[in-house]
Amino acid sequence: MTAQLAFVYLPTGIFILLFVAVFVFALYAQIRVSSAYSKNSRIGSRGRITGREAAEAVMTHAGVTGVEITETQGHLTDHYDPMNRRLVLSSENYRGTSLAALGVAAHEAGHAIQHKEGYAMLKARMALVPATQFVSQILPFVILGSFFFVRGLTGIVLDVAIVCYAVLSLFQLITLPVEFDASRRAKVQLVELGILDRDEMPGVNQTLNAAALTYVAAFVGALLNLLYLLSRRD
Repeated sequence: MTAQLAFVYLPTGIFILLFVAVFVFALYAQIRVSSAYSKNSRIGSRGRITGREAAEAVMTHAGVTGVEITETQGHLTDHYDPMNRRLVLSSENYRGTSLAALGVAAHEAGHAIQHKEGYAMLKARMALVPATQFVSQILPFVILGSFFFVRGLTGIVLDVAIVCYAVLSLFQLITLPVEFDASRRAKVQLVELGILDRDEMPGVNQTLNAAALTYVAAFVGALLNLLYLLSRRD
């Protein structure tokens, strides 16, 4: 308890240094994932199977049915939509046969497997989605309101901001095991199904491990904001 309070009440200058460090880490994570994806998207798989085919094979092997695989525009816009049971792949990964494309597609299929199996962390994240969307919408107004209508973040405005970042921090924390587990499942399935040979896996590992850093950065950033706001509360 004492050590925890001592951390919360760190001087503002220390928090500024921590914010800078987190910003640099987040920037590094984005650069690394962009670099890893760009590099491995140029390395074709030997089997020449597409991302769509890989995702379908992974789900079929796991007994996942009723999930639609669709194509979307944009760069790295891939995601699994558990509400509509839809696996969405960007065009470069839907049609691509690269190591990066297969890694991303299998990762998203890993989320579909989590959904089928009732993976507890995925269920917890799904339960938090409405609250997370709500606080994400009101947080900009809270921050702007603190500048234009209140002398800084104080009183009820500060409390609302704390609640918002508490929800975001919890969501990002739960996201970590969800994403790590989906990547683990993807790596295992790609080899077990013979979609990739073991000597092709370093490219997949590099891509998915770099992507994982972005989730870590998001959690650390949200948590640091929460701790800073708590340090300002009387």
